[in-house]
Amino acid sequence: MPPAAGEFHFFRARVRAITDLTPSFRRFTFASPELADFGDPGFDQRIKIVFPARDADLDTMPTGDEWWPQWREMPMDSRPTFRTYTTRFVRPEACEVDVDMVVHDVLGPASAWIVEAQVGDEILIYGPGRETAQNLGIDFVPPARTGHILLAGDETAAPALAVILEQLPREARGTVVLEVPLDADMPYLPSHPGFEARLASREHRTRHEHLVGAVSEVADRLVPDGRGAEVEEIDIDHDILWEVPRTAKGGAALKSAPLYSWLAGEAGAITSLRRHLVSELGVDRRAVAFMGYWRLGRAEN
Repeated sequence: MPPAAGEFHFFRARVRAITDLTPSFRRFTFASPELADFGDPGFDQRIKIVFPARDADLDTMPTGDEWWPQWREMPMDSRPTFRTYTTRFVRPEACEVDVDMVVHDVLGPASAWIVEAQVGDEILIYGPGRETAQNLGIDFVPPARTGHILLAGDETAAPALAVILEQLPREARGTVVLEVPLDADMPYLPSHPGFEARLASREHRTRHEHLVGAVSEVADRLVPDGRGAEVEEIDIDHDILWEVPRTAKGGAALKSAPLYSWLAGEAGAITSLRRHLVSELGVDRRAVAFMGYWRLGRAEN
């Protein structure tokens, strides 16, 4: 996704603590006096973390208003690496921000940093300031009145799913579908009294089997036969699958909807689910948020 603009800032911080929550989820607590001014708009707040590299330390990262085009103009082998994450907890009074990351085989500089990081290591966080007034970097934007909320994703979406579940009111009703690598990862997701949890690992399944199957089953049950809606397919090898319906001011695109879906994870699976809900079941595309966080076999900023 292109970076948010306007009221986002770069915050320099160090690792204060590292906590292994499950075999696949590691929490990094970042601390800095600068984080006293870090914003917390809530829900799935999207941020970027810049990692130091041997050939590109943090001081080489452009941090002014034009940082994005300046970064793109840098030689690929000497520009800093960054990845997109979700804030898990923000404690401005303690000058701390928690970010949960997925531990997996080392495929690039970000996954290597997650495995090798130590307390004291320094990074940059690009996120909202406390003065941020707009809904920047938040993709969970449901209508004010929603009969059922369908949340679904793989392990890369789990931190966002966790925050959404914790911040939704107790009277909210819905279903959450999560696919994780291991059985021991399933306790990561908090419960919600109004949500049915459909959790499974890939220990005895193929990738996407549970995610696509469970979401399709839930959607087929919730959505009456529809006429279908034409959608323009996205080439996930060249384009970004990221469709979040909202008004020009950043609010929900609808006042009410019987079903609101938030789906995030590997782009191939999300493409299939997007097609099923919108094209085959006829779900109003203004009531569905689709985010292709990553693509199999690719490391992406």
